[in-house]
Amino acid sequence: MKKLRFIVLQALMAILLLAGSVDAGATVYNWSRYDLSFETPDNGFVTFNSPTRFEVQWEDMVMTVQLYSQDKGNEKKLLTENLQRKALGYNMYDLHNGKIKVKGFKKTYSIDGTMPDGSRAIIADLVSKHQNLIVEVTVVYLYGNREIVEDMIKSFAENKKQQPNHDRKRQKVQSKQKADQEKQKAKKQQEQQQQPARKEKLYDA
Repeated sequence: MKKLRFIVLQALMAILLLAGSVDAGATVYNWSRYDLSFETPDNGFVTFNSPTRFEVQWEDMVMTVQLYSQDKGNEKKLLTENLQRKALGYNMYDLHNGKIKVKGFKKTYSIDGTMPDGSRAIIADLVSKHQNLIVEVTVVYLYGNREIVEDMIKSFAENKKQQPNHDRKRQKVQSKQKADQEKQKAKKQQEQQQQPARKEKLYDA
């Protein structure tokens, strides 16, 4: 009986040690399809989740992760121009290039600014070292949360210990340029649908 109690006590101690190794107040997400992982604060509410897009929000913050394939050409020029275009699309002002760096990625490009409602925003493009992939992280947050936001972005990592999941059918990831073109096309179609229907002349039988 004493031996059984000792074994149970050892098991409980092991569980407590395991629980203690996880950062308090953090949720870890694993995007196994692309061997990506990242951390966010607890109590986030997932509002969107697809093979290439993920969105989670809190009372004072919203984070969106969008995956793109890399465009051919001058990487720095293409990504900085895309970041500027996206920021202007959100009507952001007081724009300046960010200095955030994410270890394990080939390069990080980012832009900071202020949203029309006065909240802050950062858009960061993380260029993968291991696959044809750009991880775009957009965070809109209230003043005072900057440190948390940077910790979230810096937590992104590619799982280099495992081989990519080649045996799985991968979702095709669009380039940013193609995604923008499709958005414009969808917007044009929506505008056409909103036009008043043409009145047809009716004839009595």
